[in-house]
Amino acid sequence: MLDYSYLLSISIILISTKFLGSITEKINLPQVVGALVAGILIGPAAFNIVHDTSFLDSVSQIGVIILMFMAGLDTDIGQLKRKGLSYLLIALFGVIIPLIGGSIAYMWFFHLNPGNQQDLLMAIFIGVILTATSVSITIEALKELGYANSSIGNAILGAAIVDDIIGIIVLSIICSFKDSNIHVSTVIIKIVIYFICMFILSLITVFGARFLDFKEDKRRISVYVLAFVFFVAYISEKYVGIADITGAYLVGMICSKFSIRNEIIKKTNVMSYLFFSPIFFASIGLKTELGNFTKELVIFSMILLVVAIITKILGAGLGARICGYDRFESLNIGIGMVSRGEVALIVAQKGFHLGLIDKHMFSPIILVVVVTTIVTPILLKKTLYLKKTQNS
Repeated sequence: MLDYSYLLSISIILISTKFLGSITEKINLPQVVGALVAGILIGPAAFNIVHDTSFLDSVSQIGVIILMFMAGLDTDIGQLKRKGLSYLLIALFGVIIPLIGGSIAYMWFFHLNPGNQQDLLMAIFIGVILTATSVSITIEALKELGYANSSIGNAILGAAIVDDIIGIIVLSIICSFKDSNIHVSTVIIKIVIYFICMFILSLITVFGARFLDFKEDKRRISVYVLAFVFFVAYISEKYVGIADITGAYLVGMICSKFSIRNEIIKKTNVMSYLFFSPIFFASIGLKTELGNFTKELVIFSMILLVVAIITKILGAGLGARICGYDRFESLNIGIGMVSRGEVALIVAQKGFHLGLIDKHMFSPIILVVVVTTIVTPILLKKTLYLKKTQNS
């Protein structure tokens, strides 16, 4: 006899995530914070109503792929070309310093052996999680204060795009190293070949899209595109050893050039908003078990949070300073990139499936995501407001 309890679980997840998401939105926080809290409340950490199952896990994986595809669709390739070098430097420092800081903090706190490959990969993966940047709430704060189209706003947004690309490449490298039989040179060659193939594929796809765009009936194109996303994600993971979300993100970047991009976003966003995204974010909360939140883990969570905030401000801020931004601009660019958001959760989910982080590490990661998301707009508004009052 079939077990239909998954239907009840989905119903509870959808209602709770949207209800708490609407509450967090009203207090000027992203809905993702409410969805995370909902997952924690209905999961084993609180009321123990819904349990993480293989079905929910599979659905959440689809949600991750769709989210990363949509992130690729939002990439402004034209902007990357215009000020690519400045954004690249800001993003590089904004990735390297948190990567080093997070890795050292994890290795030092848990007394890991850097000579052990598994220990080293686990430490580096914590650093990879800290490289992520989510600027959706930052942009809202900038709009409110009239800085959205300023040099600060453009630098934050542009560097965040490059930051995500670099982070995904680093993630793919780390994922490839999970197989102890693979050598460094093999991994690098494989990744180079993969990106060359994706570039060629992008040329072919963009050329072919010209003919698709002339068709009167464009309703099915979104279906073809989504099928293409899953196909590339599968090939990337199964046969190349590159993370499936990397393939999804790159397909999104390719499709961002389509004249029907907005139609694809509109249809995909509905599907993601209604079903897949709530289950993904709730599934992260479902993995949180406060019973495992020992004194040691609480201390590490505080250390990781401090490292996450300071390394991003120092890293991105230093990169901005090198690119010629003044001290005030550099500070605010650094602050604007502190928020981790959904990208960190996606990376953490990937690490969990690969055995690179333990289940109990989701609690510190969620804490970092929630607190950095709350702190970033507060700090940004404070520093920008002080500057405005000084100039007036």
